[in-house]
Amino acid sequence: MRPIELALNYMASFFGEAPLDSMESLLAKDLVFKGPFHEFNSAQSYLESIKVDPPQEVSYRLVEQYETRHSACLVYEFIKPGIKTLMAQTFRVKNGKITAITLIFDSKAF
Repeated sequence: MRPIELALNYMASFFGEAPLDSMESLLAKDLVFKGPFHEFNSAQSYLESIKVDPPQEVSYRLVEQYETRHSACLVYEFIKPGIKTLMAQTFRVKNGKITAITLIFDSKAF
């Protein structure tokens, strides 16, 4: 699967268009996630955090998408009741799995 396809499938799972459990097959076991509020060093710890506090009443509107041979970047408008903010996420890919995710946004919106 191309990096952009992995990234879009991840988004579908995160935002409820696909089952949340489908995200597990997209992530490398040693996934590194970095964002303004959280950092994780394994797919298991990242997935556990989402299951404890699942995204609810969220959606997104894709603004831009970019892809290289080993990465993808999505720029989107994150939408939740009372919150609408621009976010960017980069996805590094190796051997058909997402190995790293970096989430960038202005945390003041939250």
